[in-house]
Amino acid sequence: MAFFYKKKEIKFEPHPKFEGVGFALLIDGKKDPRLSVSMLAIEPGVEIPIHIHETQADSIYVLEGKGEVYINGEWQEIDAGDYVLIPPGEKHGVRSTGSIPLKLFIVHTPPLF
Repeated sequence: MAFFYKKKEIKFEPHPKFEGVGFALLIDGKKDPRLSVSMLAIEPGVEIPIHIHETQADSIYVLEGKGEVYINGEWQEIDAGDYVLIPPGEKHGVRSTGSIPLKLFIVHTPPLF
């Protein structure tokens, strides 16, 4: 089954773990057992702390805003149009450093959600 979402249909809810982070779950493991697809909107000054996904690869495309991503043992600047791939078992984190929310398009494989 194919899925199609119009921009106006994508609704951000509060993230279940992180204050100041909007979360839109597009595809979960029930819709496709191979991956989950989501979008995050991280408010300015908010950080998702450094963490590890033991089994999921984390594929992140920056849609809008400015921020920093923790990969390879250091914080690096990210901006709209940048792409980051984090293999399973790698420490990573992200924080919004701009004046508007940092919007990310994220694919986890296998599904995180």
